[in-house]
Amino acid sequence: MSDNEEQAEQRPGSGNKIKPMMDHDDKKDNQQDEPSGGIGCCGYILWALSVLMIVCTFPFSLCLCIKVVQEYERAVIFRLGRLLSGGAKGPGLFFIIPCMDSYTKVDLRTVSFDVPPQEVLTRDSVTVAVDAVVYYRVKNATMSITNVEDANRSTRLLAATTLRNVLGTKNLSEILSDRENISHLMQSNLDECTEPWGIHVERVEIKDVRLPVQLQRAMAAEAEASREARAKVIAAEGEQKASKSLKEAADIMIQSPAALQLRYLQTLNTISAEKNSTIIFPLPIDMLSVFMKK
Repeated sequence: MSDNEEQAEQRPGSGNKIKPMMDHDDKKDNQQDEPSGGIGCCGYILWALSVLMIVCTFPFSLCLCIKVVQEYERAVIFRLGRLLSGGAKGPGLFFIIPCMDSYTKVDLRTVSFDVPPQEVLTRDSVTVAVDAVVYYRVKNATMSITNVEDANRSTRLLAATTLRNVLGTKNLSEILSDRENISHLMQSNLDECTEPWGIHVERVEIKDVRLPVQLQRAMAAEAEASREARAKVIAAEGEQKASKSLKEAADIMIQSPAALQLRYLQTLNTISAEKNSTIIFPLPIDMLSVFMKK
């Protein structure tokens, strides 16, 4: 086939030869850019009758022809089942033909929902129940209506599936300590999947991770044993340091006999300050040395 014939087949007026070869995005763009005049003979007749009825019932027909959408809403209009050019309408006033047009309002505000608790088997074969919160908004009202039947329900189901798939590749320790990275990974996966639906996932947060009761007891026992082991090591290190200090003090007292007497008096002072009802009779150490020699 020559180049001229190929160009002739690709011209807009050359028939419907290239329509089977068009992908989904091209069809969507053509639907959005197609003028409202291509509605056929019956469509023109119905359009003329509708306009005549509107004129005859004016101004009462304005109640059915003029619609209002809020600042956070958009209206996707279909005329005889075909999407009007220009995309979604709003905010503010817009005009429809009652007998021909149908429209759907789309809320553009951020929506949040709870992902139901999912029973997940982690990579290290531990069963946990995890729930999350997802925040998303509609960034393209036309795509959210034409490309998916129910964008809200589809996003909820996809979020639950993505939560199970992502957590299934993580260990229990990673799930408990690395929630932020798991949330970012879920957000990127969800945003990539919902982009053809006109949905933008803004944030994903892991709410709670619930472990089985037996596993909680085992982890608690392990943590308690670990704490006891650390306490014993610390106490042993303290005894070792104290014994070294006592040895050094004993060596000093041997060199100066008066130091032992001063230490004895200091001990008596401490006892008398703590227990005032106790009567203490100091006994010189020299007398004890006499008995020890005998």
